[in-house]
Amino acid sequence: MSAGSGSPRFFLGVDGGGTGCRARIEDETGTVLGQGLSGPATTRLGIDAAWASVARAFGAAIEEAGFGRAEIVRIRAGVGLAGIGRKGALEALTAIAHPFASIAFVSDGVGACLGAHSGLDGAIVIAGTGSIGLGFVEGRDLRVGGYGFPMSDEGSGADLGLKAVQLALRAHDGRHERTALLSEVMQRFKDDPVEAVAWMDRATATDYAALAPMVIRHADQGDAVGRRIVQSAAEHVDTFVRVLFEKGAPRVTLLGGLSSPLEPWLAPDVRRRLKPADGDAVSGAIILAKKSSAAT
Repeated sequence: MSAGSGSPRFFLGVDGGGTGCRARIEDETGTVLGQGLSGPATTRLGIDAAWASVARAFGAAIEEAGFGRAEIVRIRAGVGLAGIGRKGALEALTAIAHPFASIAFVSDGVGACLGAHSGLDGAIVIAGTGSIGLGFVEGRDLRVGGYGFPMSDEGSGADLGLKAVQLALRAHDGRHERTALLSEVMQRFKDDPVEAVAWMDRATATDYAALAPMVIRHADQGDAVGRRIVQSAAEHVDTFVRVLFEKGAPRVTLLGGLSSPLEPWLAPDVRRRLKPADGDAVSGAIILAKKSSAAT
């Protein structure tokens, strides 16, 4: 691919999450030139492992674009990365050598928010394995929740799973009504609380969140306990959304793997006020790359 006479700039966006990493290269008109995928890219895996995953994703995008050194040095990169708030993570990432004209890092949530509102002021509520509300308004950062499971992440998949296991154990003891949902949860543990405790000793938020589809399925089928668990989760999401509006967010978007199944359970006023996302988190990373290049 020729460099051309006008030295065009290229923009790379990377969205690095806990389940996988996506990269996309666009030209100045927004035409997609190359895309790449790789595995998890969260700083929880360590800075080196996170960067290696990011590099695999953007390497694949560069290869698909057919770029050589002349094009790579004109790439402005933006990277949204899970766990960037961890102590020292941003400094460590910024210190890594890269081949681009510039690189900027934000959290994966901020990247998703930039994409959802085309870089304009606004907020998002993410309801997935975890949960958080975040955004920006007139230079202020907004944040609600997202302090980690099990102390926070209300309304998340992990929270749904935890509640289901708690109530299943109580039902096993005879302290709570035993519904079809709670019976199915206990079947996962061979109807033996000792098995459940052994599982809990090593279970992660992701393991708990794997129970969420079962909870939602039973709730949608009318299971009384499933309905109460999902209704409670929806009320937490309602609160996230309302608080973000109270803090000045002009628009709020609901994102994450639980956003679609939870939306019918949200309060009517919240559902009416939610705005669909303009773009994804990779779009947000590209917006970040453009903003940081305009500032340099």
